[in-house]
Amino acid sequence: MADFRDNESARRYELDAPEGMSIADYRDIGGVRVIMHVETPHEARGRGYASKLMAHVVEKARADNSKLRASCAFAVAYFRRHPDTADVQA
Repeated sequence: MADFRDNESARRYELDAPEGMSIADYRDIGGVRVIMHVETPHEARGRGYASKLMAHVVEKARADNSKLRASCAFAVAYFRRHPDTADVQA
């Protein structure tokens, strides 16, 4: 089972999986959390971990009543594929 966390000291979200940790680096700019980079280890690619990570990021933003902005190509594509995330997009 994968474990999700916000590693505030590293400014990234993390999702553990058997094949390794997926990450989403972020920066807080003007009250908006900007997703700068999403990465999954080579061994774990193609298994949906990056999408699962982004789903957790969206859930956390909803729980915290915060807004997100995508800066990396993967996050931009994720938001395009999931119009139901519009409520957390800045």
